[in-house]
Amino acid sequence: MQDTAKYLIHADITAAGVVERSDVVGAVFGQTEGLLGDELDLRDLQDSKKVGRIDVEIRSEGGQSFGEITVASGLDRVETAILAAALETIEQVGPCRAEIEVSEIEDVRSAKRREVVERATELLNDFEEKSIQTADIVETVRQQVRVADVTDYEGLPAGPRVADSDAIVVVEGRSDVMQLLKYGIKNAVAVEGTDVPDAIADLTAGRTVTSFLDGDRGGDLILKELAQVGDVDYVAVTPTGKSVEDLSRSEVMAALRDKVPYETVASAQSLDTIREEMSQTGESTTADGGAVATAMSDDTADTQPTPSTQAGSAQAETADEATAASDQSDTAPPAADATDEDATDNPAIPSLSDHIEAVIQNHSGTARLLDEDATLLAEGETDDVVSLLASAETVPRTVVVDGDCTQKLLDVAAQCGVDVVVAAGHGEYVKQPTAVQVRIEG
Repeated sequence: MQDTAKYLIHADITAAGVVERSDVVGAVFGQTEGLLGDELDLRDLQDSKKVGRIDVEIRSEGGQSFGEITVASGLDRVETAILAAALETIEQVGPCRAEIEVSEIEDVRSAKRREVVERATELLNDFEEKSIQTADIVETVRQQVRVADVTDYEGLPAGPRVADSDAIVVVEGRSDVMQLLKYGIKNAVAVEGTDVPDAIADLTAGRTVTSFLDGDRGGDLILKELAQVGDVDYVAVTPTGKSVEDLSRSEVMAALRDKVPYETVASAQSLDTIREEMSQTGESTTADGGAVATAMSDDTADTQPTPSTQAGSAQAETADEATAASDQSDTAPPAADATDEDATDNPAIPSLSDHIEAVIQNHSGTARLLDEDATLLAEGETDDVVSLLASAETVPRTVVVDGDCTQKLLDVAAQCGVDVVVAAGHGEYVKQPTAVQVRIEG
């Protein structure tokens, strides 16, 4: 009955003499018989399993007896309270006068409810820790697909576009190739050790080669050997003591865009000198003054996704296009060689800073969707930026909005494959998707 009882009646008993447990039980049955009518007769309730056994703990001290009475009840609250009050009418136990006082009516289900709440909280916490959010699903699938693209080139780990690309990135190991694949760079190949294979030396012939090695002595030695047995056009400088596999997406992209011509490295005392100069100036030391080429290479253009392509693939190809284009920045003529006639015939293309000035700094109350060349894809009111983005036929790379950056905007941007959101201010958002960069220009 204890396991199925709803309530437990707890009562204290005091007797002016020495009594035993059987005396107390007999007094309870004898003095409550007929007191509450046939419906609440204690014997009948026990026979029908509505009341459990009467537990009595009694002890005697100094000629008196003290103890506790516990009665399990399956009745409702009103009937249980009546039964508890009936116990207090007992005035004699055996030959001794006695007094019974109910100390508590315990709701057994309340204790069970507390246990349920505590256990449910534990289960929910475990569930939330193991569950994957919607934004995480997109990024997880995107990264796993990219990692699955690791191929072999002459027995060496490589990205899927190494064999047919006219620009390659040379890294140290397989983990570096996988890291770059996560960021959408598919033209990386690993040397797998300090001894540069002949396959890598042959591969560098007739291609634009960027060396992207770890920022330690091993990486510097591999660069020297690679320059001796093959052709190196550029060097992407890794921070001192860091490995390519440890770099974040922004650090990888910055290193590739700020790559240094190999002639500059060869003429310097060491790579550490160049690292120090770059860290002090905070500016690009590339041959074109740090400008990042945005024109797509032929092999990149062939793989350009259609407007119906999923947002995740569009974002991966965009990152790879920027890298491939940066790798061929030496084919673009210097700005200083442009004639006045060319400048007159070809009007300047608006840059991202121009769009930021027009939208945010001029308080236009509008929003613009831009592609990787900062070309305007669509424009609308600030309040309609979410629907404007969701209905865009071509996946934009950048969203510029004259308003606060909200959680809804970030979620839709992540789902659509947008890389950057430029807003006038921080809005109320709890979680920023890892794939979306937020810039505040207000």
